[in-house]
Amino acid sequence: MDQIDDVMLNFSPASLTLLNAILAVVMFAIALDLRPAQFRALARAPRPVIAGFLSQFVALPAATYLLVLVMQPRPSIALGLIVVAACPGGNISNFLTHRAGGNAALSVSLTAIATLGAIVLTPLNIALWGGLYAPTREILHATTIDPVQVAVTVLFLLVLPLAVGMLVNAYKPALAAKIRKPMQILSMVIFLAFILAALAGNWTYFVALAGLVAGLVIAHNALALGLGYGIATLARVAPADRRAITIETGIQNSGLGLILIFAFFGGLGGMAVVAAFWGLWHAISGLALAMAWARRPL
Repeated sequence: MDQIDDVMLNFSPASLTLLNAILAVVMFAIALDLRPAQFRALARAPRPVIAGFLSQFVALPAATYLLVLVMQPRPSIALGLIVVAACPGGNISNFLTHRAGGNAALSVSLTAIATLGAIVLTPLNIALWGGLYAPTREILHATTIDPVQVAVTVLFLLVLPLAVGMLVNAYKPALAAKIRKPMQILSMVIFLAFILAALAGNWTYFVALAGLVAGLVIAHNALALGLGYGIATLARVAPADRRAITIETGIQNSGLGLILIFAFFGGLGGMAVVAAFWGLWHAISGLALAMAWARRPL
């Protein structure tokens, strides 16, 4: 479709509010697995955390910028890739890491640390890398995105539910143990159901536009997984940690990406389709990788 950058997908204020609530539930469910002892253990041996953090918030956004320079996609598609790369790890990364035989405690901790870091680093990376590429810089200027507003959005959607979940786990461990698995299953189900419902409501646009973004999203996701594996290998972390870092880098919080796209960019067609396609594809690629690794003992 020649006018992809003029397409605005159908997404009502009520839908945005619902997605906000779903993402908060997802983060609360993740936090029910977090304990202060996990952070203390990682603080004593921080190399895997540092490697995972750098892979996600430094290497991936920079590599995404290079991918955009090489491929020269349409501006909204390019900015969609940059926004997804700027987001913290996705809500299914912990499940996939456990399935892959990776270090689940590291995965959950990286999710938490990345979520906290996202308050500053997500708006910073969007502004930095989106501003360096002239076509996407025009979109940023046209929307006058405020990094402080993005930070506030991340704080309320991700950090506060994370803190509440950790408090429940710390002070009501019996309750946390009882609701942990149901909440995690419920959060994944409702998140995927919402994405599918949003796609159904914009199916004509999605079918018309998906062909323009599918190859780029698949390449971008493969790049993210490869970066995670490569950086973890260079850092000489344990094999279980390497699997966790790979999955954390390759599974992005596309739900947050969608919220930012609809809240600050009006649901710009190329951006929204990139984030939605990412939400589906990274689940497929991550599950395939996890199943392959599950067959190979460490």
